[in-house]
This record gives sequence, C-alpha cells and structure tokens, in this order.
Amino acid sequence: MRNSLYLCAAAVALSTGLAHADGHQPFAVGEGDFSWDSYGTYVAGAPDLSGQTVTIFGPWLSPEAEVFTSMLTYFEDATGADATYTGSDSFEQQIVIDAEAGSPPNIAVFPQPGLAASLAAQGLLEPLGAESAGWVDDNYAAGSSWVDLGTYADASGDDQFYGFFFNVNVKSLVWYVPEKFEDAGYDVPETMEELIALSEQIIADGETPWCIGLGSGAATGWVATDWVEDIMLRTQTPETYDMWVSNEIPFNDPKVVEAIETFGMFAKNDDMVSGGSGAVGTTDFRDSPAGMFSSPAQCYMHRQASFAPAFFPEGTELGTDADFFYFPSFVGKDLGNPVLGGGTLLAVTDANDATMALMDFLKTPIAHEIMMAQTGFLTPHTGVNLATYMDDTLRGQGEILQNATTFRFDASDLMPGAIGAGTFWTGMVDYVGGASAQDVADAIQSSWDAIK
Repeated sequence: MRNSLYLCAAAVALSTGLAHADGHQPFAVGEGDFSWDSYGTYVAGAPDLSGQTVTIFGPWLSPEAEVFTSMLTYFEDATGADATYTGSDSFEQQIVIDAEAGSPPNIAVFPQPGLAASLAAQGLLEPLGAESAGWVDDNYAAGSSWVDLGTYADASGDDQFYGFFFNVNVKSLVWYVPEKFEDAGYDVPETMEELIALSEQIIADGETPWCIGLGSGAATGWVATDWVEDIMLRTQTPETYDMWVSNEIPFNDPKVVEAIETFGMFAKNDDMVSGGSGAVGTTDFRDSPAGMFSSPAQCYMHRQASFAPAFFPEGTELGTDADFFYFPSFVGKDLGNPVLGGGTLLAVTDANDATMALMDFLKTPIAHEIMMAQTGFLTPHTGVNLATYMDDTLRGQGEILQNATTFRFDASDLMPGAIGAGTFWTGMVDYVGGASAQDVADAIQSSWDAIK
C-alpha cells in the first residue's frame, strides 16, 4: 500500500510534464552538471553487444517507466545492446509465475527484499558476487546496510549478494511551515533532545506541536508503525532492529516497549497532538498535515515520509510554503544518523553478457543522475553530483541519504503479513486508544507465536 504512495508522489513531482517520454536521450552528452566523465569511462571500456538484448521487468509505471527507459538509451548507445523495460501493476505475482516457469526477464525490479529473498532461496536468482557487494559497500552511503539488504540465502542456505538497490525513499522526515517557525522564533532542531525540547516549548507557548493521524481505511495504523520503527533505530542498535524484524527478540521485549512508549510521548499527550490523543486514531493520515497550514496553526510539525506533499494544500510551494528536516537522532544514544525508508532493488533472473554489462552501467554516477534530474528518484550513491537533482526538495532528501550512517527498510514490510500488515497496525490503534504499550506488545507477540 505504501509503495503506491511513493508512485503517487513521483507522479506529482512530474506534474510539469516529461519532455522525453519516447525513449530518446533527454540530455545531450557533455551538457549540464552530469558526471559525463563516468559515462566516458564506461563507453571506453564497454563491450560490443550489438544484436544482444536485455529485458527488465518491474513495478514502475508512468512516469517512472519512461524515465528509466530514457536512461537505458545511454547504455544502448555505449554497447549496441537493446534494453527493454516492461512495467506491470501485477509484477509481484507475474515474476513468480515467469521465474518458476523458466521464462523470466533478464532483470527483475523488486519493490521489497522479501520476494527477492524467496526467489533466491528457490535458486531462481543469479548471485552478483563479492565484487559487486564490495562496490556497494564502498560507493553507497551506509554501504554495509545496502549489502545486508541485498544478501539472501541461496538454495543451499548459503548467503549470497543478489540485490542492487536503485531508487530508494526516505521516511525519516519532519515537515513544517518555515514562515510559522520564523514568526514564532523556533529553530529547526538538530537532535532528538532538541526536538523534544522544541515540542515542550511550543506547548509552553500555548500552541500544539504535532499533527498525527493513523486513519487509512483497512490499513489504519501503519503511520504509527513508521514512528515506532524510526524510534527503534534511534534508541537501539541496527542489530537489535534486525532481530526485532525477524522476531529473534520478541515483540514484547523491553526495548520494543520503550520505543512504543516513546511514540506515546508524542501521540498520547493531549497537549502534544492536535485534537488531543483521542483524535490520533481516527484522523485520516491524508488529512492530518492540514493543521500546519491553517490560521492560526493547529500544529507546527508532521512526521511523514517523502510522499507527504501529495496531501498538502493545492499550490503549496515546497521550500517556501512547506519544508522538512531530518527526524533527528539522540545525541546521548550515540547511534549515528539512521534513516528509515524503502526502495526498489534490481536482481538478475536470467544472466547474459548484456545483462551483466547493464548491471555494471547502473553503478556509474551518470545512470543515477539521469534519473535524479527527471523524477522523484533518490540514491545513496556517494559519487553522484547532488546538483543534478530535479529540485531542492529531492536534493535535501538526497543529502539525508548521503549523511546516513545506517539505513533500514520499513520493519512492518519485512515482517510476516499477519504481523506487519495486521496486528502491528491494529495494535498501534489500540495503543493510542488507551491500551498500554506492554499489553499491545504482548498481544502482537502472541499473534506472531500463533503463526510459527
């Protein structure tokens, strides 16, 4: 469900129109701020693949499909190969059918690691090898995080590197209205301690710091899971987060209960949240940002992912009418700058020379920059020129990725569906409705035990 929100945000980002949706090169070689030297180096060493083809299948539809296709033209010119992308909103079902039938594409674009890991365990993915894993570790911010997220057990149970992440998203964001901050004399906080102090100052000033809404139809509650996940990364080590995701530590472990209660410091305090804590569970997440823009303001801050502007008032100019800052970490915890998010990963399902040449091309800064300049594409590649991002909003989010010391995927998306998209969601609604963090955590763990 949340992946579709990121696709929606990408469409909003391209609302001004895409001038090169026909597969032609959108930028002339040598022009602009792009890393053309990386392209020149690739071309100089590129094999002659004339007559060879590489097929890519994934979930990207318009406009991302057209942007990806335009990027592929640079690879085609460099090698002579024919690269074709096909998108489908039924990707997750179709890729399994095709792979098990022995007729997969050369490359599959997975919106989550879980499905890729499942196919790897069946021997249906081709390992990318230790050299590619080393490249990611050296060239992606928080590189070991991306290696871990792309490493799965093969059919023999041995860990192999399969998944190359290409296009990620950021959830660790707090949105605000700069003018209202300035009028009230508030500074953007740089630590979690400062964020809590700012929240308390806003209350002392007779105002309300936060707007939070968990409503989302049948998916009500997922907003709170993002809060808890972000807090887990700011109060516990990445290794503890991973053990929580896999249930190696139980959901009712004191560390998890602490994270839920920290979320409650924001969401279960009538003075802290617009409408009081009783409104948190029933306010639709799409409506909850509106309080920042009202006069007088009903709230000053809204923690939400990069798709949040899709639900801001029409005509909102990002960077002026609304802006964001990194959901900060606790200085006292000394856990660096963790970032919560998601993303798409590319894995090889049927290798040939053109396929592996394209995977190498996707390591070049230029492959990322062509995407960055046209759509809501974010990358942890440290070799890219941030100036090529389409706008300042994306550039700011790209900088957050560059500064990340740890990146972790949305925990609820990695947990079994009955938990991550079930009792975790409903448990958070129960929690803001009055249940204790311990009781909620106990109930979620009981539901996990029931499916083991």
